[in-house]
Amino acid sequence: MANPALTEGAVSPGAVAWVLTSTALVFLMTAGLGFFYGGLVRDTNIINTMMMSVVSMGIVTITWVVFGFSWAFGDNGPVIGNFDYALFMDLDMKMWGDSGLPGLAFASFQMTFAIIASAIISGSLVERMRFSAYAVLLTLWSLLIYAPLCHWVWGPGGWIAEMGALDFAGGTVVHISSGVSGYVAGGIVGPRRHVEKQLGPANAPFVILGASLLWFGWLGFNGGSALGVSDGVAARAVATTLIAAASSMLSWLVIERVIQGKPSSVGAAVGAVAGLVCITPAAGFVTPGWSIAVGVLGAPWCYMSVALLNKMTYVDDTLDAFGLHGMGGIAGAILTGIFAVDDGLVYSGSFTLLGKQIAGALAGVAFSAAGTAVIVLAMRLFMKLRVPEDQEFSGVDEHTHGETFAIRSPFKQNTSAEHTESSEASDA
Repeated sequence: MANPALTEGAVSPGAVAWVLTSTALVFLMTAGLGFFYGGLVRDTNIINTMMMSVVSMGIVTITWVVFGFSWAFGDNGPVIGNFDYALFMDLDMKMWGDSGLPGLAFASFQMTFAIIASAIISGSLVERMRFSAYAVLLTLWSLLIYAPLCHWVWGPGGWIAEMGALDFAGGTVVHISSGVSGYVAGGIVGPRRHVEKQLGPANAPFVILGASLLWFGWLGFNGGSALGVSDGVAARAVATTLIAAASSMLSWLVIERVIQGKPSSVGAAVGAVAGLVCITPAAGFVTPGWSIAVGVLGAPWCYMSVALLNKMTYVDDTLDAFGLHGMGGIAGAILTGIFAVDDGLVYSGSFTLLGKQIAGALAGVAFSAAGTAVIVLAMRLFMKLRVPEDQEFSGVDEHTHGETFAIRSPFKQNTSAEHTESSEASDA
């Protein structure tokens, strides 16, 4: 991460082009997440589930512009930033440190991270949380949890950064924070009712499409975090991202074949996402060869985490947001401490970086869990968090949005109408 201070330096056209392209790629990831999550729920909840991702694009964009970016990247000590960049003040005309980027380009790129981190939380809450309550949660969480944690890890003087822990593209900032927060919020809201009556996934092609969009966008997520193209770090991050996702997907399919007897399309999609999560903190710090190990080791870690968490009855991590993102982020932080070039355990023989990685990850877990618990418990005092039981049983889409996920063929409708008219004429 470049020195986060506004300067009068020169623009780097290559860096600007790459980071703005990466901004578009990461923004697309949230739509991909919507398809990925939407395909995993009942068909009566697909629209609501996808809307929980889509609405993050609106809500978190505004919170990030108003205060979030300034609290995350303002220079005000180890805990939180300031109000210097509120409303993106003065970011358009000056450079962001020595990155060659206008401050506005850097802020916009970071905005897309805040958006998808907030949307990931919905994976633990779908099929039962009121849309209005979820919108309030997104607003508060993006400001009070994401922004301070982002400052700790990436901001000027942030204490986790000063400690020396590495997080290339958001293993702690994005995945641990959102996975843990979703799990805690899901525990407070309570499990779904009538889970035994629910069939999943309703739309496997949506899951595959969503995972493909996530994989595509993740190249900007990790590659863009190099903030430039001149030193080869972006190329390394893109390569390791592709490789870790591929090795994780294959590892996941082998596990499914051994345990379940059949490799599934949904398993392939989920396995790829697990690898993408695990490589995120390490993408620019490990070699392509070691990224294979990250994927191969990350897949069974996430698979076992999901399997164990699903045996719990009270905390209902609906779409395994904690199993994939929270546990995957933890695995990625640890594997970074093992495989990072120069300072990792396999290169240096020292446990120093590994210890810092574990400490940083645990700090992210503790802050996200405690902060989210306070937010959700406070919300429960002032508003209802769950949809009514009958709506939960029949599906949230129509009751909340006035829409249903149903494919109706105009040809079939006309044919049916003609058939009815013909029958009436015959009766006459």
